[in-house]
Amino acid sequence: MSSLSSLYEWAGGEAAFTRLINAFYDRVESDELLSPLFPGGVTEEHRLHVIAWWCEVFGGPPRYSEKLGGYERMLAKHHDLGITAEQRFRFASLMSRAADDAELPEDPEFRSAFVAYVEWGTRLAQHNSQPGAAAVAHAPVPRWGWGEAPPFRP
Repeated sequence: MSSLSSLYEWAGGEAAFTRLINAFYDRVESDELLSPLFPGGVTEEHRLHVIAWWCEVFGGPPRYSEKLGGYERMLAKHHDLGITAEQRFRFASLMSRAADDAELPEDPEFRSAFVAYVEWGTRLAQHNSQPGAAAVAHAPVPRWGWGEAPPFRP
């Protein structure tokens, strides 16, 4: 399995994740449940930082770790936001729809890995956003892989 491409490569690299994150935040800005988390809208800088995070998580270059503060910075961005269960679910739902908007690969193996990260990441962000949350203070940026179902190759 050493020749198996990363999820980042399979998705189409940085261009694919740029489409994904822009499609997602375009939806967020008009969403009554999530837009209050971004008063004044989602900045270009925020979008670029999140693109770097998602690229790294899915096997791309480690730009978020090396230049943008790594896990600790992402943790700090969610501190005391008080993300609700409804907001977490909406985030996950809009991210899945944004994957369609961005024309990410539709194969079930990729989408399974993608949704697994979205579920894991949103649940962790929700937990860590609660006032007084016992969050892990230092950790590496996660590196997501294929999990149980690598891509089918006939």
